Amino acid sequence: MPDSKYFSTTNRGELFELKQQLNSHSNRSKRDALKQVIASMTVGKDVSSLFTDVLNCMQTVDLELKKLVYLYLINYAKTQPDLAILAVNTFVKDASDPNPLIRTLALRTMGCIQLTRISEYLCEPLRRALKDADPYVRKTAAICVAKLYEVDPALVSEYGFIGVLKELILDSSPMVVANAIAALGEIDDSLPGTLELRPNLVSGLLQCLNDCSEWGQIFIIDAVSSYVPSGTEEAESIIERLLPRLQHANAAVVLSSMKVIVKNLKYIKSVEFARMVQKKLGAPLVTLVSAEPEVQYVALRNINLLVRKYPEILQNEFKAFFCKYNDPPYIKEEKLEILVRLANDDNATKIISECKEYAAEVDVGFVRASIRAIGRIALKIEAAANKCVECLLDLVRTRVVYVVQESIVVMKDIMRRYPNEFEGAIPVLCENLEALDEPNARASLIWIIGEYADRIENIVELVESFLENFQDESVQVQQQLLTCATKVYLKCNGSCKVSLEKILNDSMKNSDNADLRDRAFFYSRLLQTDKELAKSVVLSRKPRIVNSQQDLDDSLLNTLLDEMGSLASVFHRSPHVFLANSKPLPQVSVVDEEWKEQNSEVLSDDILELSLSDKQQVADINHGIGKSSVDELFDLRGAEPTSSQKSSEQNNDLLSLIDDLFSNSATQKNTAVSSEHYESPEKRVRLLLPASKARGLEISGVFTIEGDKVQYILKLQNESNETMRENAIQFNKNLLGMIPSRSKLDVDQLKPKESVICKIDLRYVPSEKDSKKGLIFQMALKNDICGVVYFGDKLDESNLIVFLQAEHIGKLSKQAFLDEWNNIGSSHEVVKRISVPTGVSLPGYFVEKLYPLKVFQVASSPSRLCYFSARVMEEIFILVELHWTDKSNDVELSLRCNSVVELLRIFEHLIERALSK
Repeated sequence: MPDSKYFSTTNRGELFELKQQLNSHSNRSKRDALKQVIASMTVGKDVSSLFTDVLNCMQTVDLELKKLVYLYLINYAKTQPDLAILAVNTFVKDASDPNPLIRTLALRTMGCIQLTRISEYLCEPLRRALKDADPYVRKTAAICVAKLYEVDPALVSEYGFIGVLKELILDSSPMVVANAIAALGEIDDSLPGTLELRPNLVSGLLQCLNDCSEWGQIFIIDAVSSYVPSGTEEAESIIERLLPRLQHANAAVVLSSMKVIVKNLKYIKSVEFARMVQKKLGAPLVTLVSAEPEVQYVALRNINLLVRKYPEILQNEFKAFFCKYNDPPYIKEEKLEILVRLANDDNATKIISECKEYAAEVDVGFVRASIRAIGRIALKIEAAANKCVECLLDLVRTRVVYVVQESIVVMKDIMRRYPNEFEGAIPVLCENLEALDEPNARASLIWIIGEYADRIENIVELVESFLENFQDESVQVQQQLLTCATKVYLKCNGSCKVSLEKILNDSMKNSDNADLRDRAFFYSRLLQTDKELAKSVVLSRKPRIVNSQQDLDDSLLNTLLDEMGSLASVFHRSPHVFLANSKPLPQVSVVDEEWKEQNSEVLSDDILELSLSDKQQVADINHGIGKSSVDELFDLRGAEPTSSQKSSEQNNDLLSLIDDLFSNSATQKNTAVSSEHYESPEKRVRLLLPASKARGLEISGVFTIEGDKVQYILKLQNESNETMRENAIQFNKNLLGMIPSRSKLDVDQLKPKESVICKIDLRYVPSEKDSKKGLIFQMALKNDICGVVYFGDKLDESNLIVFLQAEHIGKLSKQAFLDEWNNIGSSHEVVKRISVPTGVSLPGYFVEKLYPLKVFQVASSPSRLCYFSARVMEEIFILVELHWTDKSNDVELSLRCNSVVELLRIFEHLIERALSK
């Protein structure tokens, strides 16, 4: 009979009957009873009361019965730890059984029972299993090491299991190699540097792929993805070895191989080779799109990332992303997104026609998305704009309400992107005035009417038709009506005056909305003051609308491409969102909303004042202190570390150090760090804000030092089609109190497609310090085209040295060191053990490694203690204590800082990296 019968029993005396069966002398009865127990356990019933009876069934040679017992033990050992220890003798005995299946079963079960008391007994059987003659046992033992590391890392280190795993990478069995790589990779997440890949090792791993299972291939390929090739030839070799994997039937193998190939493409110098590889990537991706919907969605999300950076890969395969009638909505949405990204001058017409067909579907959401796709193509490809407008007007003529409304919203964006080119479409749009009931659609049509008021004959009647129910309109529509009436009045020599007065009066006296009321007051006083001035404000040139595609930051995009096939690449979110111990992205642009609100000008479509002079510097604006989100963004959460309890001898050593020790200090080398220590700052700039998020202006920057002056190197790249003038910059309050010496940039004009490097001298202003901002330097840049754009740079290991003071300032006297050490206390202290290379001379080695970082020795003690200090700008001190012994190469690092704990963490990583080399 099938095993499903065990899930259908409803006997009331079930546990009693099972207890009797488990204690019978028949193995068959025991098997049936255990199957019933496992079935009950699977559906959530509590059968833990049978633990002792199940335990008694362990002593058997019946393999099936033993498997069932072990399965039960894995589930209930944590709730019955005192009884689970009774099974240890059987585990140890089975681990030496002649049958490799029983040895493996015992080992796997002990590894899955993650109890410290059992783990102690696991080590010796595990040591033997790692050297077992049977590869099946060895591969299970390899995974068991990773499980043991989760429970007790010290045991793994004590028995040298990591070294044995590294030996298993060279095993003759591919499945052992794959499991060893998987185990080392798992341990490497907690202990970075465990999995060290060398060129010959990578080559050997890739050779194993043909003989590995599909999951073994994934483990190996994922491990190779972390390897950085030494040059073009090695990168080409890795790519050539992985290209055949793209034909694999398993989608995970294909995506993992794709990830490594794409990652190695950036190291390829040969354009021909890169093109050849890109051509070969298209077909496997198209194959994935034909899989079942769930796999298809994962593939499409990864393809979405890939075409952002390499659109040419699928440029000729765009028809594969045409939507089918039976595709789920989430698949259709992704396909539309990819079609827009693949659109170019050659295929735009076909894609537009396809999207027009989708607009006849019954799914309203999909229809709206298709119409928006047509609009995005028009914004992206100027040559296709006419075709897009024709399609949209055809859709408007269908008089389907939701089609008409979405088409008008899209037409508004197109007419703003290409001013004075499609005014012939206005009569067709106005014919459907009665059909508009959505605020967004009504507001869009009103904006079009106001923008082209001087070219519409019955403009006054059109405006008045909206005024009948002015009080019942949404705020969005009311604001557009107010602006539209003002435009008509200014453009048409006083026309619509009565309507404008009525709107102004209603808005100022009867509206409860502050934005509408303030705008009405603003327009009223502006018109009363100077009509010409009102024209220059209300009818001013507006920034050209850019492609509305949701683009990712380059840094995030590169990270997601490195994580293809993972949750990060599906959700398009940084990996640290999913894994608490992963590192966040190195670059995040973040601005306090309160500061942004207080510093921004009126940036609506119709009110844009962009003048900026030296007398009216942005730096004079009152700063707001908003709630900082730096801890959350940079994953610096968790309780602040407390000091470890120092022994009384160490405390005495520190006190006596100040009074008595004036010798034993290592001679410091005169290797002061100069600006030549760095690569050219212009080459080190990192992207802070892409052009897509800054209205056509790409912003990059980096902190540097020239002589004794701290500077900010700002690179501006104009990706728009208009010349940018009147560029100025402002810093918000920050941790170090650094602001520009002057706000106006030395850039008279920035022409289209031109880039410029600006060197901004920074000065220290104590009143501009604010520790609540954490490690972020929040900035705002302003010009006549972009308006005000906000971005940020982060203080990290790569630029902290810029702000460290020279020896005559950074090196504290012994008394000053002790005073600061006591003042800071243990609340801002980090204590960590680090390893230094064997055979080095201490403390001379410390001095040699830390002096180039501008960390200077204060004193050293015969009791194996050494003290260093560093100063960040004027008021931030970093104090370092190093304690070592002759018996080990481990050093205890203690750090104290009178500033935020995030800065302390940066110094911790900086010093650990310097001393561990």
